[in-house]
Amino acid sequence: MTSIERTAYPRFKQYPHPSELAELYTPTEAELELIETRTKSYEGKLRLMVMLKSFQRLGYFPHPECIPVPVIKHLRSCLQLQDWVKAIPSERQRYTYQNIIREYLGVKPYDKKAQKVIAIFVAAEAEIKDHPADLINIAIEKLVQEKYELPAFSTLDRLVSHVRHLTNNRLFQLVSDHLTSAEKDYLDQLLSSETEESTTNLNLLKSPPRSATLGGMKQLIAKFDAMMTFGDAQRLLAQLALTKVRYFAAHARALDISEFQDINLNKRRTLLLCLLYVAQVKTRDHLVSMYLKRILKIHNNAKKRLSELREKHLTQTSELLGTLAQVLTASKETNNHTALGEQVSSIFEQQGGTELLLQKYEEIAAYNTNNHLPLVWRFYSPHRKALFDLVRSLDIHSTSADSSVIEALHFVLEHQHKRSKHLSWDGDLSFMSQNWRSLVIKEVNGSKVLSRQQLEICLFSYLATEFKTGDACVVGSESYADFREQLLSRSECEPLLEDYCRQLNFPDNGAGFVEYLREQLTKVANEVDAFCADGKQFTINDRGEPVLKRLKSPPPSTEVEKLEAKIRKLMPERSVLDVLCNVEHWLNWTRHFGPVSGNEPRLKQPTERYIFTTFGYGCNIGPNETARHSRDVVTSHMISYTNRRHITTPKIEAAIRDIINAFNRFSLPSLWGTGKKVAADGSKFEIYEHNLHSEYHIRYNGYGGIAYHHVSDKYIALFTHFITCGVWEAVYLLDGLLKNVSDIQPDTVYGDTQSQSAPVFALSYLLGIKLMPRIRNWKDLSFLRPTEDAQYKYIEPLFKGTVNWNLIQTHWFDMMRVVLSIKAGKVMPSTLLRKLSSYSKKNRLYQAFCELGKVVRTMFLLEYISNMKMRREINAVTNIVEKYHHFLDWIFFGKQGAITDNDPIEQEKRLKYLDLVASSLILQNTVDISLAIQTLTARGEIVNRREIEALSPYPTRHLKRYGDFIVNLNHIPQPLETAINLPPEILES
Repeated sequence: MTSIERTAYPRFKQYPHPSELAELYTPTEAELELIETRTKSYEGKLRLMVMLKSFQRLGYFPHPECIPVPVIKHLRSCLQLQDWVKAIPSERQRYTYQNIIREYLGVKPYDKKAQKVIAIFVAAEAEIKDHPADLINIAIEKLVQEKYELPAFSTLDRLVSHVRHLTNNRLFQLVSDHLTSAEKDYLDQLLSSETEESTTNLNLLKSPPRSATLGGMKQLIAKFDAMMTFGDAQRLLAQLALTKVRYFAAHARALDISEFQDINLNKRRTLLLCLLYVAQVKTRDHLVSMYLKRILKIHNNAKKRLSELREKHLTQTSELLGTLAQVLTASKETNNHTALGEQVSSIFEQQGGTELLLQKYEEIAAYNTNNHLPLVWRFYSPHRKALFDLVRSLDIHSTSADSSVIEALHFVLEHQHKRSKHLSWDGDLSFMSQNWRSLVIKEVNGSKVLSRQQLEICLFSYLATEFKTGDACVVGSESYADFREQLLSRSECEPLLEDYCRQLNFPDNGAGFVEYLREQLTKVANEVDAFCADGKQFTINDRGEPVLKRLKSPPPSTEVEKLEAKIRKLMPERSVLDVLCNVEHWLNWTRHFGPVSGNEPRLKQPTERYIFTTFGYGCNIGPNETARHSRDVVTSHMISYTNRRHITTPKIEAAIRDIINAFNRFSLPSLWGTGKKVAADGSKFEIYEHNLHSEYHIRYNGYGGIAYHHVSDKYIALFTHFITCGVWEAVYLLDGLLKNVSDIQPDTVYGDTQSQSAPVFALSYLLGIKLMPRIRNWKDLSFLRPTEDAQYKYIEPLFKGTVNWNLIQTHWFDMMRVVLSIKAGKVMPSTLLRKLSSYSKKNRLYQAFCELGKVVRTMFLLEYISNMKMRREINAVTNIVEKYHHFLDWIFFGKQGAITDNDPIEQEKRLKYLDLVASSLILQNTVDISLAIQTLTARGEIVNRREIEALSPYPTRHLKRYGDFIVNLNHIPQPLETAINLPPEILES
């Protein structure tokens, strides 16, 4: 049976807050008139009103004894009745009153017609969705829409389960019928524990990729080849919705071999096929990622070798320079050319002769440049076979009309096994740089030929660039697919365009948009030029360099420190587990956890198990240490099993969302921020080197992955991504805002210097998001003037070019198509920004986004240099995310903060657990600080609002991390509602 807590099936709160009673259960004039006309006795009036308000709240008639006493008392008070008036009706009265209420509200009783309606509707939805709770919610929504009374939850659950079962069985049969005997045998042998090493099995499908070494790449290629002996699994899943395929794959991933044996054959094969399909897609992504990393490593090794050779030949360089100095000295001191020639000859003879000196010069000249390309081959040659195998295994296509790189790649693949030093080909090589052309194109016997070795590494290098820019795609991939196929079509965009532009106050055509933008840029530039006349914030020094006045940090307030000390004394000491238990009592956040099937968990004391698991992984202690300190309440196997089988990343995100929404109800966070601002920044977490996520990062000085947090100005994190160190962090800047579905919805995002990229500015502008990065190197960026004849008196040295308005106007619709596709959920901003992160000559859309971004960035920078208040605001908001990182470091204390799992899925789950624990502590601290402020004001102490605004929900001195780990759900905390509101005098001050 599905857990009712995981659904939207309405239920009473046993202890509703007075404000909730007043809002939801106070009778209206029409309702009072109804009971006056339909009943005469006091008991009848109360009973009818209780049933009416209960039905309005729930959508069904609850048993009279299930109605909370506070509701009855509230209604008795509203009707001005005495306590002796009873609210429980007789069976006959219940039947009569139910008909009265149905007639009054226009609601139909649940019958076979209603059952048929929702069965048809749920069956259609079950083709796309699978979780029973989601289907029950859909059924409830449909019944309310059709104005039907809701049946008992058990009735609804049985019906939905039956319909889901029938739908899934039909899909399992449909998939199984399309399988050949060989394909069935392949899927069946996945569950065999006695397969050969080269044969695919269940564990191989689930295994995460190793690090991007040559050995790791070879192993991944072998895995992909083994999976592809089945063929592309997508062709057999064409009749299934993608969401359904992903659910079946997640279900299969959670099962082990023994559990598969208990599943009927059609379902088993369908689950395995979905898992195989997802594994094929992910492996293609991993192969391309490894390819990019290996090509980058090859070039970095060549650059390093070039630097070493420069050092090695430094002595020879000094000797040659000394010889040149002697020649120049002799030339200066002697006017006789004959004598000078004799002296120069003598100098050359002393240094070993002209031939030796010329040889030394040629050696030095070869390495005294920045061109490392001649050295690449020696580092490429060990990878040659693996790179050819990898490229052959992928179906690579060009995404633009210029397919010269792909055509040249096919030529090289055809000649992989040739041993000749040179190849002849008259194809298009215009994409090559001059350095590459000098290496690749040679002249032999009067005809131009291609150096085979240099051509190979040249094309593999350019292919890596094509993948980065999106000019090449891999069929069947996800991260490296052709993003154009994910966009809305032109016919789908056109009906949406006018309304969307109206929402953002943009003109709905390219010419109008360009004119609007030109006017905005002109206006901002003129205003800033006039503002900078006084030279108080911005000046140009004698060297023509712009100088911006530095912001001074305000001195620390002793009053704030005193208030913090007073509050700290009033905050009770708690362990992290105590906090998780309190938040569970308030919000029941563990209801989101459970088996993949959506049924009730068959665990003993599941709530305690979920809390232990969250604590163990969220604090990075791990299952073993958590079990050791739990007084034998749980074992390490129980914790790891719960993590694998009952908890997924989306479930943790749902629990976090509940906490954020509860936190947002408090008045204290509204003093810290508006919720309309969010800061995004990354923090490095140590992870093992033997996985694809791990990468060395110069800025963080070590191997690891990046947790990219979006933290509200109210101090709570709204979303977190886990990315590799090598990824451009700004790619995920906008994703967090779109993936955030909590009640806190910001429209302004702050970031660090990485966020100032032109494509990010353009995309955020068209999405209606204001980008406010903190920029260190702002004076090095390009300011664009609106027209060529625009001149400025005080800020003229800033401008380095003019806007190409024609480019923006030409590609305006293409850019809006991208934005509308993002809004429709077809594609994420990160997917586009990954393609727009590297310069592409072919991609005119990229160039248009860059040009638009430079316009928007110019307006931002002009405001940035002229508005000291804005700069202070940027520093203040971005400092919040830095404080959040320190708070996480305190929570994630186990294993010295290192993530010890090599699976990317589990690595991301660790950070989601961490955010769940952090959000719980923030909520608890907010409650305790609010109660402390209430206590201080009740004592008559004056608490200044400005001092409260300087606080944060990150104190840790009263929290305990060590000792025995005890989950005590018998301790009932103070109701959450008691701490929601601060004293009115503070809010009004």
